[in-house]
Amino acid sequence: MEEYSREPCPYRIVDDSGGAFAMGCIGGGIFQALKGFRNAPQGLSRRIIGSMAAVKSRSPVIAGNFAAWGGMFSTIDCTLVHFRQKEDPWNSIISGAATGGILAARNGLASMAGSAIIGGILLSLIEGVGILLTRISAEQFRNPVPPTDPHDANLNMMDSDSSGAFGFGSRTPNVNT
Repeated sequence: MEEYSREPCPYRIVDDSGGAFAMGCIGGGIFQALKGFRNAPQGLSRRIIGSMAAVKSRSPVIAGNFAAWGGMFSTIDCTLVHFRQKEDPWNSIISGAATGGILAARNGLASMAGSAIIGGILLSLIEGVGILLTRISAEQFRNPVPPTDPHDANLNMMDSDSSGAFGFGSRTPNVNT
């Protein structure tokens, strides 16, 4: 899996935080541009100005929230890798649940438990789909089973005599005789 070819843990935290910030900035910018365009007064120039104002005011906030989530997730993931001494899907699932719970801690215990459950479920779905896709794509690289019966391999298409046509036999394959 690609998990094993990633940066070592101290650098992974910064890398994931930066990647999450970039995703939040781009995704939040697109979402806020559409929202600002839709909520602006009539007129194309007013809608474009409203769209840009929404992007400037809300996109950095969304990007910061994504970076906080990505940094916390990577920190917990690296901590689990260190203590468990393995890098497997359970680390990501537990990290997602713990991150959801920790980031919702200000809203109370019930919200914290709900967010932890949602985080764990989402990360388990993501990891499950990743494992499924890895198994499906691995099927195409398996070597085929060699045939044991010469009739299955269509080896009887040519004569056993190799004297004609450069050793390829004298009969033409796939011709009814």
